Amino acid sequence: MKKILSLLIIFSFMLCAYGQENEMNSRYQNNSEINTLFGRNKISSGGYGGFGVGYSSINNKDAIITTARGAWIIGHGLAIGFAGTGFMNSFQYDPVLDADVNLTGGYGGLLVEPILMGRFPVHLSFPVIAGIGGVAYTSSQWTNDPWGYQESWIEDYTNFFILEPGVELEFNVLKFFRFAFGLSYRMTSDISLMSTPPTALNGLSGGMTFKFGKF
Repeated sequence: MKKILSLLIIFSFMLCAYGQENEMNSRYQNNSEINTLFGRNKISSGGYGGFGVGYSSINNKDAIITTARGAWIIGHGLAIGFAGTGFMNSFQYDPVLDADVNLTGGYGGLLVEPILMGRFPVHLSFPVIAGIGGVAYTSSQWTNDPWGYQESWIEDYTNFFILEPGVELEFNVLKFFRFAFGLSYRMTSDISLMSTPPTALNGLSGGMTFKFGKF
């Protein structure tokens, strides 16, 4: 119930933000210029591709996050597309397996991203990802031979559904390039994985995203 209520609040806020952007668009429909940090450039609706890197805590361990996105931008105020994320948290010792273990996986799905005041050099966007993913409980050990190397095994694996709303502070650097600092929160279905809590993947993420395209 708390997750549903949070989602409704976030969705309502995004609708208000998108409505405000549409109002601004209609008020200034004769001025279609986008302002950047290095000038003003006329540009129509288009699309972008992007990638990013970030940090999170997964199962109370430090984790690295990598992301990729592709989206169509409608009227400078709404992007719709697809996004994917990969993650891996730090190793810890598991005495049962007598090995170092960690969680690694990824997820992807539909991206909906309202953009508030996108014509301004610095503005906000509100990306939301809804989709599915998978996570593995992996173990690693170093071999004892002279050319020792690390061997890894998947001990357990499961799938999950995810909803990840976020907010980004975005900078129009050039007419074809933007970067953003953002925060998001992962909300997943309960996972069934050995030695792992059902809500281990839930949590806050922060990072940077680099976007290239026609905005």
